[in-house]
Amino acid sequence: QVQLVESGGGLARAGGSLRLSCVASGIIFRIKTMGWYRQAPGKERELVAAVAVTSGETTNYADAVKGRFTIARDNAENTVYLQMNSLKPEDTAVYYCYGNIATWGTTDEYWGQGTQVTVSS
Repeated sequence: QVQLVESGGGLARAGGSLRLSCVASGIIFRIKTMGWYRQAPGKERELVAAVAVTSGETTNYADAVKGRFTIARDNAENTVYLQMNSLKPEDTAVYYCYGNIATWGTTDEYWGQGTQVTVSS
């Protein structure tokens, strides 16, 4: 069983910063991709940022967060971080950690429970 546990959400003012963390635990053979999605009230869940390990590390960001958010991964600790700077009220959402993880004989998608980020104007 693989679990993803997020931390670091909370309340910030516009222009402020927050840092999210997500730790993957359990029987993990290889983490292919880890990233963050978010879902605002009344909206669909959308990709925020992801980092994949292939021949190197490849990062992918939503246009709305480019230049403001940075994703980083600690492979030794099975952890992914999301540094969020210059926050805007429209960044308010529940942020979900995501992992594409190989375990016993299979590769599956795993999700964290979500952490609320609220940005006040």
